[in-house]
Amino acid sequence: MSAMRWPAAATVEAAIASSPLPIALPWVLQKMQTTVIILLSYESISQLARATWRVGQANPVRGKGGRVDQRVVVTGMGAVSALGLSLAETWAGLVDGRSGVRPIESFNTEGFPVRIAASVGSLDAVSVLQRKDVRRACRYAHLAMAAALEAVADAGLNLAAEDPTRIGLIIGSAVGGIGSIEEQTVHLFQGGVRRVNPALVPMVIVNAATCLIAVQLGIQGIAQAPAAACATGVIALGDALHCLRRGDADVVLAGGADAPITPLTLAGFSRLGALSARNDDPAHACRPFDATRDGAVLGEGAAILVLETAAHAERRGATVLAEVAGYGLTVDAYHMTVPEPTGAGARRAMSLALADSGLGPAEIDLIVAHGTGTALNDVAETRAIHAVFGERGRRVAVTSNKGAIGHTMGAAGAISAAAAVQAMRTGLLPPTTNLVTPDAECELDHVVGRARPATVRAALVNAIGFGGQNASLVLRSWN
Repeated sequence: MSAMRWPAAATVEAAIASSPLPIALPWVLQKMQTTVIILLSYESISQLARATWRVGQANPVRGKGGRVDQRVVVTGMGAVSALGLSLAETWAGLVDGRSGVRPIESFNTEGFPVRIAASVGSLDAVSVLQRKDVRRACRYAHLAMAAALEAVADAGLNLAAEDPTRIGLIIGSAVGGIGSIEEQTVHLFQGGVRRVNPALVPMVIVNAATCLIAVQLGIQGIAQAPAAACATGVIALGDALHCLRRGDADVVLAGGADAPITPLTLAGFSRLGALSARNDDPAHACRPFDATRDGAVLGEGAAILVLETAAHAERRGATVLAEVAGYGLTVDAYHMTVPEPTGAGARRAMSLALADSGLGPAEIDLIVAHGTGTALNDVAETRAIHAVFGERGRRVAVTSNKGAIGHTMGAAGAISAAAAVQAMRTGLLPPTTNLVTPDAECELDHVVGRARPATVRAALVNAIGFGGQNASLVLRSWN
């Protein structure tokens, strides 16, 4: 194989314009006195172009028009879940393999085939919002606000000392304010129009949490609210990665929040047949990758990560927790609720994230899987992992947190990303709660029973949503 220098951005762009044909090219990269041989096989030359900018680890690289694409790091995290009202409590529960699933108490579940969920405990909304704002915000926004405040504090980010126009918010949700919609619909039909909360519309829109946090914290930069079902949390982090790389912001608070434990949502998922009906044993109901699994469990929660350019973090003396190194996003174009059986879409998302990061499958030490505990999802994701990792797919550690905290929908990917960072920091891989007998069709190196000590240099996070959306994120240890 002959040696070639990695092409400049202009060269790649010229190739894109002149050669739309599929290619498979070997490249020998020389960087920092180290030679790395990578075989890249892409369906199109545009995929190759996207991969060029993230190979190597040393410095920012040149993007389109000579722009410097910044490295992006995590400097703070916050989370609320059924395991606790902070990231520390959530992480401790995950490491212990505890389950936060319990009987639903927030409404009458008589007549429901499923009567269990993973509810966040007694969050005092007044502790995160002014009393006058509590009634003007939905529960999912309360959860997002709590996670955001913790993340900002964890990052040591003094917002008063920052340019507010250079700080962004990208906080997504799958179902937004559905609880308030249901509640106010009852008020409308029982008491008439005058019983409806006048703040209803701004409460329930999917960007409500993003804009509420902007108002509360005085953030004036980029503001988005992705809505991509259960892939939302990873997509928010991926969008933030792109935003920071482009130089559109110095800091972005990114993640997801959802509060889907409502009568209508529970009824809809129950009718779909997607939920576990182990009402008599809620703590062991959700069993990702287990041979006896019978469905997911609804969960509510939020996770927000503070992402910033490495240069900005260095200037303010921040502690870097990890690097956000790569991101991939695809759609199956197969079915609205059933994953493509071979996992082709999830495979492409993982492959794109790895290419974007410049890492190969052999360099990933942990996969935080989507792992919902449904029959079809777990098998399809397993097949996708094997397609990307080959023989190593049976040796790279895999964990899922949904047996512990339920399926938090728009928050799921962000919580998984926070868990991956915690694994890097603590050297512990949390077990997949309730996984006892792995399904023969889900043959992976599952973390079973108890937390496993391990060094995690790089981790891959998966999130898969209704509609066939697949999102993957690569996180890398900063040290």
